[in-house]
Amino acid sequence: MLYLHDVWVNWFESEENGYQVARYHEWRKEDHIELLDQTPLLYINEGLFEYIENDLQEIPESLLDTIYKRSYSRKGQNRNVIEYACVVTNGIEALAFDTIGYTIPVRKSRLIPRQEQLIYDMIKSAKPQNFGFKAKHYKKEYHILSMSPEQVFGLTRREREIKHILMIALDQLKTSGNLEELRYWLTEWDPKLYPAIKYLDADQVWEKLYEGIRLGFNENHEEFCAKIVRGQPFLEKLWDAEKDYAKDTTQS
Repeated sequence: MLYLHDVWVNWFESEENGYQVARYHEWRKEDHIELLDQTPLLYINEGLFEYIENDLQEIPESLLDTIYKRSYSRKGQNRNVIEYACVVTNGIEALAFDTIGYTIPVRKSRLIPRQEQLIYDMIKSAKPQNFGFKAKHYKKEYHILSMSPEQVFGLTRREREIKHILMIALDQLKTSGNLEELRYWLTEWDPKLYPAIKYLDADQVWEKLYEGIRLGFNENHEEFCAKIVRGQPFLEKLWDAEKDYAKDTTQS
């Protein structure tokens, strides 16, 4: 078995989509970086890699058995065993994961470029494994709270986070089904639609709002997010974190 040593990881927890696991150039100074003293390196086929990278489903049992208690984290002088963790690669990309004792990839991290290059050098003479994974039985499902890659293509980490906040807010709007509230927010998003809004029912209004926000990202998305989160403590906290990050970036 191949092993990596001194692997820096920046864990993103409960993120099912790989685009939410920020690459090294998007890591932030407030992120909590950890050191894996030792961890297995598995070269796996493309289907299994995508399954682990872009979902929170059960990892094949044979893969878990292979990596059981073979990873160690280091904090100061303490070296602690990790039940199920490793780095996987498809030969093009690499990803670390830790199940924190479960059987799904709860925590995921990208790697630093130097470590990635080492990985590709290490697997040159190896063949990918599938650990019994049957790709034909798996189909990734996207929905409003799990956006498709095309909806975030080309966006920065901050823009992806803001768009995710927007989708949470839109999902709450849809659940409420309040026609007047929906009409208000559609007018806020696109004032030109105001004359026609009174002829639309709740589903039609929400659909127009969703379709307007779904693709791309610009100043309208950011301004709309600032408005729609007001009075919602959970969303306000998420928004404030991204707003403060933008402020810090500008100042630095």
